[in-house]
Amino acid sequence: MFNETKMREMGQVIGRLAAGESLSRMESAECYRQVLLSEQPELQQGAFLAAHIAKGPTIEEIAGCWDAVHRWDTSTITPDLPEPALDIVGTGSDVLKTVNVSSPSAVIAAACGAYVAKKGAQRVTGVSGASEVFGAWGMDLASPLSLAQRSLEAHGLAYLPGESFLKAGWARLVQHMRFTSIFNIVGPLTMPCPAAGYLVLGVYKRELARTMAAIAGEIGIKKALCLYGTSQAHEQSQGIDEVSLCGPTYCVEFSDGQLKEYALTPSDFGLKQGRYEEIASKSDARGNAMAALKVLAGRDDGPLADFLAANTAVALKLADKVKDLPSGVTQAREALASGAALERLRGLVATQNSDPDQGLAKLEGMLKEV
Repeated sequence: MFNETKMREMGQVIGRLAAGESLSRMESAECYRQVLLSEQPELQQGAFLAAHIAKGPTIEEIAGCWDAVHRWDTSTITPDLPEPALDIVGTGSDVLKTVNVSSPSAVIAAACGAYVAKKGAQRVTGVSGASEVFGAWGMDLASPLSLAQRSLEAHGLAYLPGESFLKAGWARLVQHMRFTSIFNIVGPLTMPCPAAGYLVLGVYKRELARTMAAIAGEIGIKKALCLYGTSQAHEQSQGIDEVSLCGPTYCVEFSDGQLKEYALTPSDFGLKQGRYEEIASKSDARGNAMAALKVLAGRDDGPLADFLAANTAVALKLADKVKDLPSGVTQAREALASGAALERLRGLVATQNSDPDQGLAKLEGMLKEV
């Protein structure tokens, strides 16, 4: 039974948002607490989420939502690491869909010596999210977070699915939503591994990069790089939430308490400009997982490999693992060619699994097809 007073108050908030009025951080946190804990009817929850994203959330409102998610809906791991970990993630909801990037880039970065606590979730608007990809590779998405901590400590790589570290509220909502909401913004900022001091975050629209970088600083991230890639063959509003080799990538970096804006081009990586069609999403999740695995196995060194290497390079540079972006590309390419990246993936699948043999058999079976 829902509380009539709270229902009326939420109805008033929805009206305020629809009229373009903003909420305080505390008001936003309380509204999202009620949504996460399902203290409002589903109709009101959906209306609130839609009205908020339609208005355009402010930094205070996003921070309030993050407060609610962090306090009421996030489980964490506490790995014993010698240095801060790195996270590579995207908001999704970008217009130009590509083969999944952050998942294989996380594997490659770990093979290059970074500790990578990569978070992700199931798809919302695209063909496949990180969870579909890691699941296709043989990881047990239902395995406890303790195994993710073990994998991070043993192999320098863990995958933290939102379906596991975000409790009932977020999981319930995202399972049934097929529209962009503030959770697309806050989800990539969640901190299931507080040891993750470095964050590479792709966003679905250019103006969101500065907002996300500012919030990353507010919630304790040491260094963050928020970016929006474009294609010269498409309108700027039709971008990707990754580093692009099809056109300029617009970046906002948070470090030393400051925000810095700049643009990257393929030449900054020592690479040639490519075409969007060369990296475009396949028709289904398995196709995307296969395409990325082919690169990780060292059996595709074409445009997709360049794309993944460039995205790995910015992560390595942010985490102070390389001196410049071309060096990052070189290290990424070496990790692919030597088999180091594939071995990191095997280690994760073997560790983050209730049945390691079954998981590895699934991965090896896929490798026979690529």
